[in-house]
Amino acid sequence: MEYLPRVVQAVAGDDYTVYAYFSDGSVRRADIKPLIEKGGVFSCLLDKELFIDRLTVMNGAVAWDVAGNRDETACIDLDPWNMYEKSELVDDPLAEDAA
Repeated sequence: MEYLPRVVQAVAGDDYTVYAYFSDGSVRRADIKPLIEKGGVFSCLLDKELFIDRLTVMNGAVAWDVAGNRDETACIDLDPWNMYEKSELVDDPLAEDAA
């Protein structure tokens, strides 16, 4: 059976990066800055406070609750499959021994 990536936790990193924790135990780091620089729906994430404070998980994907009301139809999210396949596999940055 093929693994269907599902994000269970998302943590903001430095310089508009996101750490996505997947249900298989892997952690992947994605640079969101190129999406923000393209403009469109992602441009609001240039607001660093919004980028960090509204980062969440919705429907098994890294998402930003832009409206602040947990409305899944009003969020910005990233495709978990694409993120799993194309983002860098990294050690857990929250692990006690992480430097």
